[in-house]
Amino acid sequence: MTPVRTRPPSNRGWLLSLVLFSLLIAMSLFSMTHPVRQNDAKYADAKEVPVSAITRGYEQKMFSKIVVRDNKVFAETATGMILQSYKEAGDTVSELGWNDPENPTVVEVENREATNMLIAVLPDLLFLLLLVGGLIWLFRGIARSQSTAMSFGKSRARVADMRQVKTRFKDVAGVEEAKEDLEEVVDFLKNPKKYTSIGAKIPRGVLLVGAPGTGKTLLARAVAGEAGVPFFSIAGSEFVEMFVGVGASRVRDLFMKAKRNAPCIVFIDEIDAVGRQRGGAGFGGGHDEREQTLNQILTEMDGFEQDTNVIVMAATNRPDVLDRALLRPGRFDRRIFLDKPDLEARKKILEVHGVRKKMAKGVDYTPIAKKTVGLAGADLENIMNEAAIFAAKRKHKTIMQEDMDDAVEKVALGPEKKSRKLTEKEKKITAYHELGHAIVGHLCPESDALHKISIVSRGSALGVTWFLPSEDQYTTSKTKFLDEICGLLGGRAAEKLIFDEMTTGASNDIERASQIARSMAMRFGMGDDKLGPVAYGEKEGTMFLGVDPTMARNYSEETARTIDDFVRKTVEEQYQRALGILKKHREKLEELVVILLKQETMSVEEFKVVFEGKTAA
Repeated sequence: MTPVRTRPPSNRGWLLSLVLFSLLIAMSLFSMTHPVRQNDAKYADAKEVPVSAITRGYEQKMFSKIVVRDNKVFAETATGMILQSYKEAGDTVSELGWNDPENPTVVEVENREATNMLIAVLPDLLFLLLLVGGLIWLFRGIARSQSTAMSFGKSRARVADMRQVKTRFKDVAGVEEAKEDLEEVVDFLKNPKKYTSIGAKIPRGVLLVGAPGTGKTLLARAVAGEAGVPFFSIAGSEFVEMFVGVGASRVRDLFMKAKRNAPCIVFIDEIDAVGRQRGGAGFGGGHDEREQTLNQILTEMDGFEQDTNVIVMAATNRPDVLDRALLRPGRFDRRIFLDKPDLEARKKILEVHGVRKKMAKGVDYTPIAKKTVGLAGADLENIMNEAAIFAAKRKHKTIMQEDMDDAVEKVALGPEKKSRKLTEKEKKITAYHELGHAIVGHLCPESDALHKISIVSRGSALGVTWFLPSEDQYTTSKTKFLDEICGLLGGRAAEKLIFDEMTTGASNDIERASQIARSMAMRFGMGDDKLGPVAYGEKEGTMFLGVDPTMARNYSEETARTIDDFVRKTVEEQYQRALGILKKHREKLEELVVILLKQETMSVEEFKVVFEGKTAA
């Protein structure tokens, strides 16, 4: 059942009515000022004679033809001369003696009175019809306006039937555990009696929780496609309008349509827009429009009949702000978490998207998957699209491995800005800075593996040193945090060592290093003995207003001073450590800078050839 879409009446109808009225008035005026001609041009110059003269001529067989038009009589001789006369209104052809069967004269009688009457009343008739049509048009416009006004309470959900939903589980990769949970939902929609016959209750609500781009909406469509049922989709923000009660009315209308089309799936995307925690006294009270909409959703979900095969699916990346009543059993009582894909999942996602593109033979997705740690499914799809764009720009018939490598760098690091021209001094400082990161990071045992060094500007950065983890990591040690801080400060240490000067190029590095040290002290219990294994600071904020929570101080001034001392001490120690590493390998640093300034980019293999003396493979 498709939703009814209404729109306000267009002004074109009124313009058309105005044009038709104008044409009708013009026709009426023309008919009044230009009456119908009673004679053809043939009879315009007829000679007028008494009717008795025409009767004598008829008897003498002088005429070839006599035409009687109403009260007018036209007689045409064999030579072409035309005579005109008038008869009495009641006189007939027989009374005039023009009906002799032996007379060869042709006598025609034309009754034009009825025709003239129709022509005379035609403008008035047309005017009456147009007037009635205009009134009908007007009333229909008023009805449409009223219908538009009443349609505010109608659901804006988009509905797709089983023929339109073509997504299947095979089109969704990297979320195998989530698909297993949802297979039960599909089985229930296909075979509800299998569960209800033994008293089992399938969850009425399924909440998909995950970071943006992890495939929540795609999974919901796959469930509808596998089950072969109608799929109603709507965003949480589409329920709430400026008019009071509209959101609740739309919820009622949505669920009413869903019950009529059962079995079906109702999918509410970004449900946190309407399902936030209720409360917030002083900020709208308990009767604001959003709360009324949420209350109606709670009522509708709890009011389903037992045999109604309607499953509500919702997606959010903010489960912490949802109202508790929405998450209790009987409503959204099943939660499916979608994490960012690991190495194998990323490889499968790339393969799924590669099926729809012209890929070159021998393309290996594994190195691409290794380079995309932390990226979601939507990011991987974007990489494949960028690779196709690179291939098209380079006039490749298929997508090559180099196209995919360049696409990864563009998505992860930003597009190259070769138009940004650096001075020789800036270029030299950037080269030392990036190689400082590379050498220090390469020698820190817990640091991620070095991948690439470049002094070509990308985004807002003048240069890039790219480190990639060799495998997916889910926990981080204190040693790794310290090595990461040391690697971040390698650029500043190189500038200080070579130029005995500091630039703004290390501002982002210093900010990130300070944040890591502060998180070690306040969140992870990795501070010194004075701080101990204690978390400092707590989140606060009014969820009702949708404000991101801020950190509130729940510790003393003395503890704050201790935290600041730990951050300063940790950063300074790692800075001195980075400085010591670079002093020890200064010759290699100078040698690498010459090569990097010449070719602007350097791979990890080229780096190792110079730094470790290894030959290229």
